[in-house]
Amino acid sequence: METVLITGSAGFIGSNVAELLLKRGFNVVGIDNFNDYYDTRLKTWRINNLKKNSNFIFYQTDIENLEALKIIFELHRPGAVINEAARAGVRYSLENPFIYMSTNAGGSLNLLELCRNFNVPKFVLASTSSLYAGQEMPFNENLPVNTPISPYAASKKSAEAMAYSYHYLYGTDVTVLRYFTVYGPAGRPDMSYFRFIKWIMEDTPLEIYGDGSQSRDFTFVEDIAEGTIKALKPVGYQVINLGNNNPDKLSRMIELIENYTGKKAQFIYKEFHKADMTDTWANIDKAKTILGWEPKVNLEEGIKKTVEWTKSNWDWLKEVNL
Repeated sequence: METVLITGSAGFIGSNVAELLLKRGFNVVGIDNFNDYYDTRLKTWRINNLKKNSNFIFYQTDIENLEALKIIFELHRPGAVINEAARAGVRYSLENPFIYMSTNAGGSLNLLELCRNFNVPKFVLASTSSLYAGQEMPFNENLPVNTPISPYAASKKSAEAMAYSYHYLYGTDVTVLRYFTVYGPAGRPDMSYFRFIKWIMEDTPLEIYGDGSQSRDFTFVEDIAEGTIKALKPVGYQVINLGNNNPDKLSRMIELIENYTGKKAQFIYKEFHKADMTDTWANIDKAKTILGWEPKVNLEEGIKKTVEWTKSNWDWLKEVNL
């Protein structure tokens, strides 16, 4: 069985990718630093689920720690690396841009260098649709993404550029995946859908930035995990969008949450943040052609599953800090 190293394995997407790989018989080595950017009870819940599988080994360390990473590479000799570790969140990146560059760019460099040193043939990099700000929709991978509007997006662009240089210089096979607004059970509490579900269940007013008419290409996490695993195939160097290709307005998402919680929302409207994008919409032709991937879960089904998971775990989720 091939061994895949997944960074950010206690994170939202990383844990789902790890779980799917384990179900398919892979050995998975997980790395996560358990930082407290958001409530670590969610990370603990995710990692405990993964630890139930005997083919999963976990290390609590940071991708910025090159020496610790080197030991892990020496011990396990992975056949592929999926880098899901990142400082996430557009708005917080304005408050602490330094950590975004050191983790998202510097940490990715550490992993690329170790892939070179240990002859790891495959590197998958999780990137972001935030790079497409200001471009014409639907966003395709050939658009020039040279003007990121947040330190978060800039740090991801830096990681993409470094990954290309390692492909060019050393032949590392690289798939860069630009994810579009991933949502689902056990997600990040700084994301709108997680907050909206929790606030509605608590009878707390929803904080809306703008008027709710902004749209997102909401993509269910299980679809994203499937696409990420398909991206392990040899491609040379490719940037590939993983999105739903069917944008929905924020207001539509809220209506679905109301339907499945059985409660009506109250609203507090705030000024739209200048670092946010008004709309996103993925062109996924490359994902279909190169990876044979397209999403299966629509927003209604995905929100239903997410609300059901929230209700079944409400005894501890109600205490999670937003």
